[in-house]
Amino acid sequence: MTAIVEVENLSKRFSEDVLAVDSISFEVNEGEIFGFLGPNGAGKSTTINMLTTLLRPTGGRATIAGLDVARQQDEVRKVIGLVPQDLTVDDDLTGRENMYLQADLYNVPRAEARKRIDELLKLVNLEDAADRRVKTYSGGMRKRLELAEGLIHRPRVLFLDEPTLGLDIQTRTAIWEYIRELKRNHVITVFLTTHYLEEADGLCDRIAIIDHGRIIALDSPEGLKQAVGGDVLSLGVTSDRDLTEVIRNVPGVLSVKREDGTYRIKAPKGEELTPLVLKAVWDQGATVTSVNLSHPTLDQAFLEYTGRSMRDAEQAGGFDVAAQARAMRRRR
Repeated sequence: MTAIVEVENLSKRFSEDVLAVDSISFEVNEGEIFGFLGPNGAGKSTTINMLTTLLRPTGGRATIAGLDVARQQDEVRKVIGLVPQDLTVDDDLTGRENMYLQADLYNVPRAEARKRIDELLKLVNLEDAADRRVKTYSGGMRKRLELAEGLIHRPRVLFLDEPTLGLDIQTRTAIWEYIRELKRNHVITVFLTTHYLEEADGLCDRIAIIDHGRIIALDSPEGLKQAVGGDVLSLGVTSDRDLTEVIRNVPGVLSVKREDGTYRIKAPKGEELTPLVLKAVWDQGATVTSVNLSHPTLDQAFLEYTGRSMRDAEQAGGFDVAAQARAMRRRR
C-alpha cells in the first residue's frame, strides 16, 4: 500500500513544562479509513492541528501526499478537507449557497462547482432541501451538509472530527453509510476521530491510540481487541480481605486487577472460568454483588492501553475545529 500521510518523530512543545506531542511516528495508507483515538489531553487534538496546518510542529516532520505540512501549507490545504465537530455552515444561506461559498474558497470553477454540488447534495440526501435556508435544517441535515462541503474540492485526505457527535442513531447510521460510500466509490483517505467505539470498530481499517503524547497502539480494530487477551469477567465482591491472589490461582486466569471492590479477570474462556472463580470467592466467605462477562471490545482494548474507558476518558473530545475552520478560510 502507498502511504499518503507520513508522520516521523513529530513533536509539539508549548512550553518547557508542556510537551503535548512526543516524537510520534505513523503512516496512513491511501484509501483507508484511519481512526485516531485518545483521551482528552493525550495529544490527539494537537496532532490533528499540525496535520491540518493549523499548528506548526516544533520537531520532526509530517507530509500529506508528499507535501510538508510545515513548509508547504497552502499546497497541503488544497489536498485536505476538514469536517469539524462544531457546525460552521451559515444559517442565513441555503444549503446550495453554502456549497457555492465553500467552492469559491477553494477556487473551484463555477461550472465545475455546479456539477459537484448537485452530486454531493445527492450523496448526502439533501437534494430536496438544497434551496431552503439552513436555519430550517435539523442537526443531522446540517452535519450532512458539512460533510458535503468538506468534499467540494475533491480532497485526497478528509479529516472528520467527531462527525456524528450528538446525533440520533438513525442519523449516525446514515452518516456511517455515507463514509462507507466514499471509501467504496471514491479515491479518498479518511482520518477519523470519534468517541463512539462502535463507530471506530465498524468503519476503520486501522486505529491509532495516543496517550500522554505518544502512540501506544496501532492496529486493526480486530488486532486491538485481540490484544486484550481474552474474555473479561468483572466481579463485584464484598470482603474483608483482598482476594486478588485467590482469584489469580484459579486455573485459566490470565490476570487480575482490583479496583474498589471490583475484580477485572482476564481469561481465554470466560464461560468456563466463571463458576470456578465464583466458587473460589465463596469459599473465602465473600459476598458476590455483581457478575459481568464480556468478550473483547474496542472499549476494553482502549481501557487496557490507557487505563481508562473511552466513555470516561472522552466526553467532550476533539479540538476547537469551528475556530480552526474559520482560521483556515481566512488564510485562504
